[in-house]
Amino acid sequence: MGCCESTFLTETHPEKLQSQQPAPPYVAVEPPPPLPPAVGPEPTQLGEMVSTFSEFSFSDLKAATDNFNSNFIVSESGEKAPNIVYKGRLHNRKWIAVKKFTKVAWPDAKQFVEEASGVGKLRHPRFANLIGYCCDGDERLLVAEYMPNDTLAKHLFHWENQTIEWAMRLRVAYYIAEALEYCTTKGRALYHDLNAYRVLFDEGGDPRLSCFGLMKNSRDGRVTPESVIYSFGTVLLDLLSGKHIPPSHALDLIRGKNIILLMDSHLEGKFSTEDATVVVNLASQCLQYEPRDRPNTEELVSTLAPLQTKVDVPSYVMLGMKKQEDAPAAPVAPVAPAAPVAPQRPLSSMGEACSRMDLTAIHQILVMTHYRDDEGTNELSFQEWTQQMRDMLEARKRGDFAFRDKNFKAAIDCYSQFIDVGTMVSPTVFARRSLCHLLCDQPDAALRDAMQAQCVHPDWPTAFYMQSVALAKLDMQKDAIDMLNEAAALEEKRQRGGR
Repeated sequence: MGCCESTFLTETHPEKLQSQQPAPPYVAVEPPPPLPPAVGPEPTQLGEMVSTFSEFSFSDLKAATDNFNSNFIVSESGEKAPNIVYKGRLHNRKWIAVKKFTKVAWPDAKQFVEEASGVGKLRHPRFANLIGYCCDGDERLLVAEYMPNDTLAKHLFHWENQTIEWAMRLRVAYYIAEALEYCTTKGRALYHDLNAYRVLFDEGGDPRLSCFGLMKNSRDGRVTPESVIYSFGTVLLDLLSGKHIPPSHALDLIRGKNIILLMDSHLEGKFSTEDATVVVNLASQCLQYEPRDRPNTEELVSTLAPLQTKVDVPSYVMLGMKKQEDAPAAPVAPVAPAAPVAPQRPLSSMGEACSRMDLTAIHQILVMTHYRDDEGTNELSFQEWTQQMRDMLEARKRGDFAFRDKNFKAAIDCYSQFIDVGTMVSPTVFARRSLCHLLCDQPDAALRDAMQAQCVHPDWPTAFYMQSVALAKLDMQKDAIDMLNEAAALEEKRQRGGR
């Protein structure tokens, strides 16, 4: 259970959920203070009701979140974080998610309002819809429907008592495809950083795509409709395998017709081989190197629709949870945040550097460690030492020089040449490229590389440490702390084993 036979905090491990029924991480102070006018419902094309789009004043959102009380924080990152997400409650007792940006994130008020309004026009039950914004002086905030049942990452990689059954995995894939197809028809085909963290579960356990991914992201300017399809393919791999598999490795298994090796062992064979083959083939198409060879969103929907089974079974039943109602709760006293806490174990120098988000110290440690942790990850025959192999190793060598000299963009290019050949895998190269991405303000790419390092070397603490830093940069502080603790536990296990 977890990422490549290990866990990945919410992603890398199936770390242990506090309970089988994920509950909102914080308890609100009741009764809530005066709040903005209730937003009226609007029917969607599937007959459900969602809130209309409104402008909120800053005082409205202060009231909803109890003056941005730390007990209401859903996710945050370090001091350089671009935003923090709170949960709040409107006067009609409806929960909301409030994303608060730093003052420098959206300096142009007009651009922020136009972008938020564009996303706010979208209404679909497959989305955690954007229901409002605030542009009050220097304040920039987004308001979305609140999803109380955690992320796909947590349910897929972080479970304790029940993995996601096959029919539910097919439903997740289909619902995401429907969300993407809807966006495409509305002229907003660009979804930023589509991954298992962006898929949320509502009160009834239905999967929804976060609306925040529809906002333009200055850190990720190369998003295209085709790259969104590629990202969808990586989510399909997550659903199939129950862990993070580098796409190149997955494609090798697919080409070798080793589909069973790709499937999540925790399904215990309880899936349709015929349907799994369809999904595997769809994932392969999404991951094609040439963007023009990838399917469009309409093809995603048409491929996944016939695979839907148990259509009469509610999602919350398949997830093994009770349906949560957004009804008024009895007043309760405020509680301490269930939030980031200090690591539970003593940390190594690498752990300390990651806990401080000290990228310079991490760089020094990786330079000094060199490739000693790669031992045993590759066994090459004499025949494999071809000219291509020599060229690949030369690319890695150039990357090492650039990495040592802190020419991080050049290092990314060289390490990418090494990785793309695919003949040899190196967790250290993935860790080094992950740090380069962090230093180039590309935390999404950094997280993917750290995940791939773990796939190659499932019990390598450095892979977990790098994921912790990337998660913190992506406003997932609680997950980052969990990952930091997991890395420390792996180091402790290594020491006990005499390694």
